[in-house]
Amino acid sequence: CVCVAGKVCVMTDRNLAGLPPMRSVLESLVRSGIEHKVYDNVRVEPTDTSFKEAIAFAKKESFDVFVAVGGGSVIDTCKAANLYACHPDADFLDFVNAPIGRGKPITGALKPLIAVPTTAGTGSETTGVAIFDFEHLKAKTGIASRAIKPTLGVVDPLHTLHMPERVAANSGFDVLCHALESYTALPYNMRSPCPPNPINRPAYQGSNPISDVWSRHALNVVAKYMKRYAVRDPEDKEARSSMHLASVFAGIGFGNAGVHLCHGMSYPIAGNVKTHKAKGYNVDHPVVPHGLSVVLTSPAVFNFTAPMCPERHLEAAQILGADVSRAKREDAGPLLADTLRRFLYDLEVEDGLEAVGYSKEDVPALVKGTIPQERVTKLSPREHTEEDLSHLFEASMKLY
Repeated sequence: CVCVAGKVCVMTDRNLAGLPPMRSVLESLVRSGIEHKVYDNVRVEPTDTSFKEAIAFAKKESFDVFVAVGGGSVIDTCKAANLYACHPDADFLDFVNAPIGRGKPITGALKPLIAVPTTAGTGSETTGVAIFDFEHLKAKTGIASRAIKPTLGVVDPLHTLHMPERVAANSGFDVLCHALESYTALPYNMRSPCPPNPINRPAYQGSNPISDVWSRHALNVVAKYMKRYAVRDPEDKEARSSMHLASVFAGIGFGNAGVHLCHGMSYPIAGNVKTHKAKGYNVDHPVVPHGLSVVLTSPAVFNFTAPMCPERHLEAAQILGADVSRAKREDAGPLLADTLRRFLYDLEVEDGLEAVGYSKEDVPALVKGTIPQERVTKLSPREHTEEDLSHLFEASMKLY
């Protein structure tokens, strides 16, 4: 795509702007004599404001191709910039997921987008989803459509070697939860109602035989390599390569099946952040990294969802190292929850929501921020009420 491009928009963030992955991309463009402009003001954990700033940059020029060099924040921002540059008359909320936005289908063609992921986590190079913090509501939402899926992903594990330990760990937790949630999501043939027109089909279809293959394989890779990749040796190229591929595998899995409660509940955890500044993140604002915000509720969530598909929860626990030889169906939830707690403890994860600045007094606001996330929460295999969500947040205040 780049070889025939007239003008290329390269997007990244300021931390990556001077690092080897960006240098490689820019050297390639210069060597090929391709005109390009760089936007390096992507916000880590983007907001509607930062999306709009990137969109304004993209609209100023007539770009033929977009290239995103970075993690999920960069790739998602580039997706949005491409979308709205190709739909210059659209209001920002037109394509944002309902009920926060209007959720209109995307019918126009977009420019090619090449994603060069530098973290092993979001799998954004494989999905038609772009997530951001909607500042007015203090909750995450996004745009979900096959139309914004990157044309090409360039997955090179050498691009992940610069990641600090905690960035690597938190990125890996996103892979873990993508795999677990998509594998345990409501089955595709139980999702309703069926849309009257195929163009209105949601990006997420529920667990299905194709996604199951990718999600289960990603979970096996996480179980084998996550601890080596995240905390033992940052130069371990085998572990970095394997986790980078696991991110892609899980992305293909959840990009079709979807995620559910861990992700739905994570959005207000990240959006309502007060003062917490995560280790390893060079940012000038409080932040609970996405992968961390997702995994902190995972023991409580999978204990809650297990009764609906106990065999899958037991299989996940076994993959992650639990002995299930004598386990009964009713043991699935507690067993997977305990297995996850041990896994997170070994990876030095903060001790629950209290450790990132929340208390039980915040639970109503966290529940309120979860309610609009029906795009993902409705894929939970177990129906839930606001009271259930309150109990899950309370159970996640402490992990150990």
